[in-house]
Amino acid sequence: MDVPELLESASLLVPEETATENDLTVRDIWDHLVRDEWEIALGLLEELGDARSLPLAFWEEVAEAADHLGLERSAAWCHWRCSEIRNGMIRADLTLLPAAEGRRTTPISGAGVLRPMWDIGHLSPTGEHAVSIAALWVENTPTLEPGGRATVRLVPLTPSHWTHVRPDQQITMHENRSAAGTAVVLEVRLPDTAEPTG
Repeated sequence: MDVPELLESASLLVPEETATENDLTVRDIWDHLVRDEWEIALGLLEELGDARSLPLAFWEEVAEAADHLGLERSAAWCHWRCSEIRNGMIRADLTLLPAAEGRRTTPISGAGVLRPMWDIGHLSPTGEHAVSIAALWVENTPTLEPGGRATVRLVPLTPSHWTHVRPDQQITMHENRSAAGTAVVLEVRLPDTAEPTG
């Protein structure tokens, strides 16, 4: 499919009553599609997708359109949302250790590149803390500085390791044996479900 077909197909997967915070709806997207304003339509589709849980097919089509348009950040976000649907998602309030206290001295990328280890309460057979891996996306900012705090989205590499995680639980981020930061869980979404816990 070409870009207009992908955007039209994705827009058909959005319920008509869905609206963004600015009261934009699917009708607004169609107005932009008629005028060949594909990037604007794509941006509005992303906003609508963030306003409501939409199916995997929606995010796949928007991701493909973003890839065709060369919109790297949008494409990365849409592919990320596909991963959230497949693997589940944990939103958390993360605070990184300051550079003087931790090993990290440079900012982390906010676009889902980092895949740190997380202490989420599992123990190894020998009784030591065991870690699980989850990719990290920082909401509303391209990077997070050492000592910084932000809301993050985690996509587990092995979703079954994370089924016990609940809102208000504290988890610890590791990039090596030492802690890199701590996070308080805000929301948990299991794979292939739109229903959050908490």
